[in-house]
Amino acid sequence: MASASGHPTGARHRVVVLAMDGVIPFEFGIPQRIFGRARNADGELLYEVVTASVRPPGPVRTDADFSILVENGPECLAGADTVVIPASYELGPVYEEGRLTEELSAALAHIEPGTRLISICTGGYVLAAAGYLDGRTATTHWSSAEHFQRLFPRITVDAEVLFIDDGDVLTSAGVAAGLDLCLHVVRSDHGSAVANDVARRTVVPPHRDGGQAQYIQRPVPEPQFATTTSARAWALARLHEPIQLRDMADQESMSVRTFTRRFREEVGISPGQWLAQQRVERARHLLESSDLSVDQVARDAGFGTPQSMRQHLQAALGVTPTAYRRTFREGVPAGPPR
Repeated sequence: MASASGHPTGARHRVVVLAMDGVIPFEFGIPQRIFGRARNADGELLYEVVTASVRPPGPVRTDADFSILVENGPECLAGADTVVIPASYELGPVYEEGRLTEELSAALAHIEPGTRLISICTGGYVLAAAGYLDGRTATTHWSSAEHFQRLFPRITVDAEVLFIDDGDVLTSAGVAAGLDLCLHVVRSDHGSAVANDVARRTVVPPHRDGGQAQYIQRPVPEPQFATTTSARAWALARLHEPIQLRDMADQESMSVRTFTRRFREEVGISPGQWLAQQRVERARHLLESSDLSVDQVARDAGFGTPQSMRQHLQAALGVTPTAYRRTFREGVPAGPPR
């Protein structure tokens, strides 16, 4: 029996990372660190992560003072369920003119239809030059966003977010946003329990609030001495209670208007959007890890009614609470880092 990806049922999902000259080692290592550590409730690895070169097997230059030895050529891309393209500082005509080199075009030709595609940071230039992003919304490092948009006018560029999930094609913002995107993919594939376990072992948050907006360097930043950190911590401890914007602003001794502006500057979204996200995450955790009724989960997550929770989960995840619990009920046992 075969799975939707064409592999036998029970086979590990195959992730192939494309190594190009000038690859940035940090971003190049993210897929192995995240996908390579994801395990099911029985401790079995859920992904197989391999590396492919755009050329026959051999050394690939990085942007550091060392090269990496890649043992698979581009034909390895043909067997992928997911292809990840990390950033490179040697994209040449891809970055300068928006076109693929013959070598890169030949390598990408091995990718089979239906393969999930992921880019990290400016790796999105490769997907764009290959036409995979035409008519879609995508993101990249905020410092490259304007150039990316000019070079590829058929793409809608959103420089405010950490990543964009457009189904079979996913793009991330700069550098560490690749961690956010890969954890999101694990969460989408196998649930929050698996993704949270990987995040704990990697010592990163399983979900970062907001987007790139909080990291973009502004030409003339407004001096700020107060933050909204205490208000967020206060709200997280009281998600099961009704929380008004005025209540959060009071925690920082700010007016509602000032608090809302500061909150959006720091987090990238409004306080109301942030609260809804946190309640959805709380509901997901309870649906996966507890035997509480849907009514009780709705109350504990602060939605008040099952109907309200159903609407929010449907909007955020595309499924009902009952369907989500049925899909992601299994947990992952604790254990030493692996």
